Amino acid sequence: MTAGPIKKRVLVLGVTGYIGRHFVPCLLSQGYSVIAAARTPQALSNEKWYNHPKLILHRVDLAKPETLTSILDNTELVFYLVHGMMAGKQFFDYELRLANNFTRALTASPGKRVVYLGALQPASTESQHLLARKATGDILRQSGCQVIELRSGVIIGPGSAAFEVMRDMVYHLPVMTTPKWVRSLSAPVALADLLYYLEHFINHPVEGNPIYDVGGSEAISYEEQMRRFARIIRKPLLILKLPFLTPAISSYWLHLVTSVPAPVASALVKGLAHDLLPRQEYDISNAIPRQRINFDDAVRTTLAEENKLLDNEIWQYDADAVSRWRPGFSYYPKQAGYTLRTGKSASALWSTLTKIGGNNGYFYANPLWKVRAWLDQIFGGKGLISKRPDHNQLQPGDYIDSWKVLSVKKNTHLSLLFGMKAPGLGRLEFSITDKGDYRLLDIRAWWHPAGLWGLLYWFAMLPAHLFIFKGMAKAISTRS
Repeated sequence: MTAGPIKKRVLVLGVTGYIGRHFVPCLLSQGYSVIAAARTPQALSNEKWYNHPKLILHRVDLAKPETLTSILDNTELVFYLVHGMMAGKQFFDYELRLANNFTRALTASPGKRVVYLGALQPASTESQHLLARKATGDILRQSGCQVIELRSGVIIGPGSAAFEVMRDMVYHLPVMTTPKWVRSLSAPVALADLLYYLEHFINHPVEGNPIYDVGGSEAISYEEQMRRFARIIRKPLLILKLPFLTPAISSYWLHLVTSVPAPVASALVKGLAHDLLPRQEYDISNAIPRQRINFDDAVRTTLAEENKLLDNEIWQYDADAVSRWRPGFSYYPKQAGYTLRTGKSASALWSTLTKIGGNNGYFYANPLWKVRAWLDQIFGGKGLISKRPDHNQLQPGDYIDSWKVLSVKKNTHLSLLFGMKAPGLGRLEFSITDKGDYRLLDIRAWWHPAGLWGLLYWFAMLPAHLFIFKGMAKAISTRS
């Protein structure tokens, strides 16, 4: 019997990002040992594969390159999936600083193969996102190690920022006003195809430092993508193109209609003014033959996968939450909250906040809570139910008025499922973080809007949320 390829140990940097979260379980399912490195690996604790026997988690901060040394010595293959769009307006300089730090670490640890995921490039652009992706590849190639750069277009997959922007626009808007860049062409690639190409380079022999352009099987304008998406979900779509909507204006507008994090949406939209297509001579399909998934099938698969969004510990696999999820709900939640710094102990804060609800009320602005409960009752809900569990210690599954307890971590975290009638799905979280000399008490609402009405509901409630949460945090601290 011929032995199969040796399963190498693979280092993945940027594992908490979108591609990293999908690529690591893909590697583990294929039998690879994975070293997953990120600045906050604990952010992966809700993933099903977090405790996989072939997974080693490391805290690595590329802003502190000394944290890289030990793990680079333990592998010959590195996937660089790092990006910094969540760093805000300074993400360009931030990404390049990380790339330079990583390159210096590579220079001191030669003989590696680096697979870097960048972005397709137009002939010219002012998009900081696209320029940062190109500059990062140029910096990595200065290390003297072999660097294989995959430049990807729009990715069609659950949670892909570019896809979710399009999805939210179609689901949320009865009439869509768009800038002229909707005519730009791209070659959207299915997530499964991109992961296949990435994994291919673990064992595939390659000479030099090649650049491959990765796209799907067809070139489609963003307008046509939205129209085809609308047909798949059987929703009428009217598009009005407004030439005065510049990328800058579009980024602010998208913040209102999409739940994709604002820094990411803003960075992405400025690259949409260009045609982003694979160059024929660099097309990865020339080197790696594969029957690529077409756009419509990729969308259908993505929508089916999005139904698994609640299949994690954040929602505690809760049957009530799962039964309430609908395809039109935004993948990414809107969120608002307040964080208070206090000298009260974690146990004292916990003892107070877990008395929430029932006859005890909600610590602050109780008349407003009562008004909301009456509104729920009018629309057929059970908002006026007043109850608390008989036992002293809250447990998952307990009901506090119309709220259901999702998770309880003593002295640190309480999560409640929103139980009133509203267009969307939400939860309320209380978190206590011990900083030694002080504690941080955070009260935060997370909301997956259901279409336009879900967005309107969120923005209508936002001022009340900010007002109430601030008062609640101060009241809990005072009573503790």
